Order: sequence, then structure tokens, then C-alpha cells
Amino acid sequence: MKMSPRCTYCLLSRVHFQSKLSTDDEDLISKTLQECLCVMNKYYNPEAVSASVATKIHRKCYEVLEDGDPYEVTKKLINQAALKVLPVAREKIYENSPDDRELFRRAVLASVVANYFDFGIMGFDASEDKFETAFLKLFDHGLDVDDTPKMLGLLKDVVYLADNCGEIFFDMIVFDVIKKLGGNITLVVRGGPILTDVTMKEVKEFEIDKKVDRVMTTGSNAVGILIEEAPVELLEVMKDATLIISKGMANYETLSEHNFGPIAYLLLTKCECVAEDMGVEQGFSVAKLMNYP
Repeated sequence: MKMSPRCTYCLLSRVHFQSKLSTDDEDLISKTLQECLCVMNKYYNPEAVSASVATKIHRKCYEVLEDGDPYEVTKKLINQAALKVLPVAREKIYENSPDDRELFRRAVLASVVANYFDFGIMGFDASEDKFETAFLKLFDHGLDVDDTPKMLGLLKDVVYLADNCGEIFFDMIVFDVIKKLGGNITLVVRGGPILTDVTMKEVKEFEIDKKVDRVMTTGSNAVGILIEEAPVELLEVMKDATLIISKGMANYETLSEHNFGPIAYLLLTKCECVAEDMGVEQGFSVAKLMNYP
């Protein structure tokens, strides 16, 4: 996905948000914004990939703040909030013993709804006290784009590209269903801390590796998956997959520039630019299969 003029102020809003998470020093916050503005000025281009520019800006932010993970505490809070809602999700998914097709759809729906766990997006409220209410409302509404029936025959060798902390627990229900249906799963997480994304630290802490067949990383702390920074082995695994499941907007922003497929994008369109690029409305729950003959 190419960069939109709207990406500029959204990115800077996020820089300000995470700077305040890191420090109360207003001078340092101002310096951080100034430095990130310089990066924006250098790399902003309507033909640039949005997540590539975002990666440069966030790296500069972390560098100036001298903070390798401004979201460290926030991620713990997100995980705590998600674990509180997880039993509610399981009950909704397994209610009335659904058949395999419906079970997979419900698990994917819960995973998409859990993409709500994203802090710092301008104009988006993901506060803990509102999540259970939001989850139930969005789950009952269902998927606005539902390609899950087409995905069922593609689950032999799945590459699952994770997104945020919190929602990873709901992804784990999808893992259970894919394994039940006979599929193999390679889970891919970030190679280092960036925003609220899952890393190997969370994989080990919550024993997520026990739910899948293999765990790999994106090779860096890039926003999304930058092909130029990804390990060759990962690119080969993605090329050979019967289905890539890509969670969240950042993965979409990077991978939509390439021809990997079949690829299923699972996300909430929290961003107007992403929604427009996908050809759907903002605020949609999306499970969209692309690059599939």
C-alpha cells in the first residue's frame, strides 16, 4: 500500500503517543517529534510504501528516546485485558457445537475482532474497559467480508503472520481449529520490539510455540514485513505455503505490494487509507482472500 497524505499526521500522532509512554520530559518529547519530522520530510513520497516510511520514523523515535520498547508496560496490560475476555470468546466460538466450517468462521471472526487491541491509532479507542462490550458487539455483527469458506481447502501448510499482543491469544484459537482440520502452522512474529506487536518474548512467555509446528521471525523490528529485511528462509516458506494468513493492517500495507498467495488478510479496517486500498469501508471486519485463482 502506497503512502497517503493522511498517513503523515497519523504517524506523528503515534510518535507523540509512544513518546509520552516513554517519558514525561517535554523537551525530549519535542526533540523526538522534531527528529521524526525530519525523517518524514526526507522519506515522504506518494509512491513510498506506508509501512516502510513508518518503520524509519518509529526507529528514529526509539533512538531519540533511548527506549527499545516504549510499549513494554502497555503490552502487559493488553495481554491482561485479552485474557479476561478470552473465556467469553471461547464460549461464543464453541456455542452449540458448530460444524467445522462454522467453527473456523467463528474462530477467524474472534481473531479479527481481537485486532481491536491496538493502542495509539489516532481517533481509535481501544481502552480495556470497553473491549468486552466491543468484542461482543462486533462478534454478533459478524464478518463484513467473509472468505472463510474458500480458505477451508487451503489449510494444509499455513504461514500465520501475527500482529499485536492481546489478539495473539485469539489467534491461538484459530491455531487449534487449523490443527483440528489437519493443517500445519508456521507462526511468524516480529524480529524485535515495535509498537504492540508480538515478538519471541511473548511466544516463550505464553508457550505459544506449543500451539504451532514452527515459529519464525520477520528478521527485524520493521512495521509489517519488509521483504528486503526478511530472512530468505521465511520468504521461501511463504512462497511454498498453501495459505498465508496475514493479521492486521501493517502486514497488509507491506505485503499488498507483492504477489504472495493465496493470502488471507484478517483485520479491522481501523484506518481509512487501508479501507480504501482494500476497497471496503472503514470499521469493517475483514477476512479477505486474495491472489487466489
